[in-house]
Amino acid sequence: MLSRRQKHLLLKFFSMFSVVRGYNILVVVIAQYLTSIYIFAHDIPLREVVLDLNLFLLVLASAMTIAAGYIINNFYDSEKDLINRPRKTMLDRLVNQNTKLSFYFVLNFLAVIFASYVSFNAVVFFSAYIFGIWFYSHKLKKLPFIGNLTSAILTIVPFFAIFIYYKNFEHVIFVHATYLFLIVSMRELTKDLENIKGDLAQNYQTIPIVYGERVSKMMLTVLAVLTLAPSSLLIWRFDVGQMKWFFYLSVFFLLVFVLLLWKSNSKIHYLVLHNILKFIIVAGVFSIVLINVNVVLRHV
Repeated sequence: MLSRRQKHLLLKFFSMFSVVRGYNILVVVIAQYLTSIYIFAHDIPLREVVLDLNLFLLVLASAMTIAAGYIINNFYDSEKDLINRPRKTMLDRLVNQNTKLSFYFVLNFLAVIFASYVSFNAVVFFSAYIFGIWFYSHKLKKLPFIGNLTSAILTIVPFFAIFIYYKNFEHVIFVHATYLFLIVSMRELTKDLENIKGDLAQNYQTIPIVYGERVSKMMLTVLAVLTLAPSSLLIWRFDVGQMKWFFYLSVFFLLVFVLLLWKSNSKIHYLVLHNILKFIIVAGVFSIVLINVNVVLRHV
């Protein structure tokens, strides 16, 4: 049996894990390694990629910066989240704000330290990334269009760290990035629809609040149609192996998404749509292994 103190510490651990969205960070870490192995460094022996200390430090710095980003975002959105996600917010509040801010500064400091072992350019990159996340959470998040665009860019920035490290400028990478950017942009706008009540109460000028739900749905439909361009290129022009079946499946799910979107008019409906996009993103991460199912047989 756990003592009261142990239970209290365990609850605080889960609270902090909830604040930093530990599950999201784990997906990003897996995605960075899979993209390194199968896309950015596909011509480098598997063992060299997996055991690359510089890559490990870049992934670690990314994870810590993202965790810190979730903390500062949670700090600025605490009142809004109390309206939009009351249960999660009550769990998050088991750790006080001062402790969260202490973790925020420690995580960012460690991220820069780890980046410094790779190169000075890495330090500049992560310093800019840290500032960008803070500025977005503090100012840009409340602005229509700019907030959504910035959030989508910040989401894919960790992959640019790996991209720059390997200096791989193949066209297929930019097509993958475009597809991911469009899906993430859809997710951000869907979150705005989901969180209208809290955003309105806290005077956030999001697209659904400023321009209405109909305009937001039209924008989401356009974004869904635009994903057909990178999807088609990745299926027909570039060699992505069996991952092409993921893109076929994603087209189907996006069609379902659009059909449900125009019938949606409540928070629970938008939550379902949000989860469809999250599923596409997570499925896409693990589908990367389908690019070359024989990669584990690569000479080491």
